[in-house]
Amino acid sequence: MVISSPTWSQALPGHSFWLTNARLPLALVDPTVPYRTTLPALAAAPFSENLIAADVAIKAGQIEAIAPVGTAPADAPQVNLAQGMVWPCFVDSHTHLDKGQIWNRTPNPDGTFHQALAAVNQDSPHWHREDLYRRMDFGLRCSYAHGTRAVRTHFDAAGPLAALALDVIQTLQKEWGNRITLQSVCLVSLDYFLTPDGVTLADQVAEIGGVLGGVAYPNPALEQQLDRVFTLAAERGLDLDFHVDESLNPDDQVLRQVAQARMRHDFQGRVVCGHCCALSVQPPEVLQDMLAWTKRAELGIVSLPMCNLYLQDRQPQRMPRYRGVTVLHELQQAGIPVAIASDNCRDPFYAYGDHDGLEVFTQAVRIGQLDRPIGNWAQAITATPAKLMGLSQPGAIALGQPADLVLFKARTFNELLARPQSDRVVLRRGQQIDTTLPDYAELDDLVGLAPAIST
Repeated sequence: MVISSPTWSQALPGHSFWLTNARLPLALVDPTVPYRTTLPALAAAPFSENLIAADVAIKAGQIEAIAPVGTAPADAPQVNLAQGMVWPCFVDSHTHLDKGQIWNRTPNPDGTFHQALAAVNQDSPHWHREDLYRRMDFGLRCSYAHGTRAVRTHFDAAGPLAALALDVIQTLQKEWGNRITLQSVCLVSLDYFLTPDGVTLADQVAEIGGVLGGVAYPNPALEQQLDRVFTLAAERGLDLDFHVDESLNPDDQVLRQVAQARMRHDFQGRVVCGHCCALSVQPPEVLQDMLAWTKRAELGIVSLPMCNLYLQDRQPQRMPRYRGVTVLHELQQAGIPVAIASDNCRDPFYAYGDHDGLEVFTQAVRIGQLDRPIGNWAQAITATPAKLMGLSQPGAIALGQPADLVLFKARTFNELLARPQSDRVVLRRGQQIDTTLPDYAELDDLVGLAPAIST
């Protein structure tokens, strides 16, 4: 039985079948796959964009073979992709599910970073358990339908919000455990860790195997704050994830201090820094020094291109002069792992977004001019964040791995990035899932829910 690409809406043929006449991004095929090293003509042809032609065998939910087109036996169940692209599922390494979907209730009045903070503070009294659970679950349902298999969410953690958010996150981890790997990172300003409440928070995070994190603001006590949070993390065996230099002030150089703290403590866990917008406006000699420290300290960087483009250099009735997105090319050229992620969705920090890894990739390519050549940039929403998050599944199309794949009718990167690809097919362990997105109307009644927590 052969199913051709126009009939993807039909059920796929059982647990074992072939995806034939596919196009796989070379950067997303595991280097250990034997066929990868014998590149077919397609990979060397002009404008091929480093795609390889392949038939892919799926058996019992795993990838059993990646072979030249025409390998699939004629009598085997198969789906002819008609040169459509196959990707591994996305990995979204920086989100804020706890803030998500509050735009209708508390929008940002002028779109600035300052007013985003104020709006979230205004909205947070509504964050009782049902409110948090329903909004966070809504975000995960969007992620899942779009083809994401792992999500890391930051959560506001000052005062009573920590216990509430952690309770909801644990519930969601159990409910989503066989579909999405959900990691959590506490979010407070780093001075919080100098208080007894900060120690309690570190213990709470350790209890659920989370990640210690916070916003590293430039201030005279920053070195002391960093020393404290690195110590707390090391004592509990936790990784670290910071919000760093989210501004267009070239004097904001916290990234260097994070790198120095990591080396000072010989910290063995993973350390990720998000945003790093200030790198985009620093003089060349400062930038090179910052990159050198980042490389030396083996930090990972997560860029949030859509949110940063939305917030940075926003002034009333004035065209923004700066993009606010960090130096993606320079980071990659320096050998520093750089991922891209959704960040906020439909909240005061970013009014739009839908937790769609392809949208994140598409916008990053357009904003950062990552397309000439496209090279390995597809790894920034797959393999690189998987490594930064310490996931066991590599974020690549690999033999013996679960067949967690996204199938597109697009035959090239140009076709992929020109349209939203709303007709994509998502496979989880070889089985086609329902990609129907949740309806915004489900959240309408949350606008009127009574406040339950004072912050």
